[in-house]
Amino acid sequence: MKTKADLIQEAKKSAAREAIKHVKNNSVVGLGSGTTVAFAIEALGERVKNEELKITGIPSSYQAFQLAVQHGIQITSLDEHPIIDITIDGADQITPELYLIKGMGAALLREKIVATASKYNIIIADESKRVNILGENNQAVPIEVLPFALSLVKSKITALGGVSTVREGKGKLGPIITDNGNVIIDVNFGLIQKPQELLVKIKMIPGVIETGFFTDLTDIAYIATENKVEKIQK
Repeated sequence: MKTKADLIQEAKKSAAREAIKHVKNNSVVGLGSGTTVAFAIEALGERVKNEELKITGIPSSYQAFQLAVQHGIQITSLDEHPIIDITIDGADQITPELYLIKGMGAALLREKIVATASKYNIIIADESKRVNILGENNQAVPIEVLPFALSLVKSKITALGGVSTVREGKGKLGPIITDNGNVIIDVNFGLIQKPQELLVKIKMIPGVIETGFFTDLTDIAYIATENKVEKIQK
């Protein structure tokens, strides 16, 4: 008998398959990070192999790069293709307005660059990521910070009402270092009623490289539940 976890994994795969239906031949595809997006990369690789689909991928992390190569997806760069046709990514929280918190995988900066360069953005997630207001369930907002400015940024975040924690590495001493050589702080603001306003205030702090708020970038989200895949569209 299948467990709830098994059903959710199957639903994630179904959501990934729905997302990749939007990928056309000769597309430049932004590849997000995370376990759910891994299903999409795998499914794209199957299309490349079985349908002779011709695509090039722009990974947003080293993890996505490795997966794309493993599944036979040709890699390119923003220098070669500054405009991306479609990006498929995941989320840590998503609201009915398609506001997102991302960055628990520490790839938020490159994910936002890839999303901003894309004509069309699709998010895939399981139902545990769906909320009414960002910040529910004590969800922190990841912020990528220049190490030199860490103490300054933390003090300014405190003044904005946030409680910040430097994200530590697992199995080693010290903070996680991003692919860009920066550190991540996870900030709890409680319920976030006006994420776009808070985003601007945080970005104005010198030393903040990027935030995990994605407030006006998503076109479609596919949400995996135990029994079906739900579609949220602008």
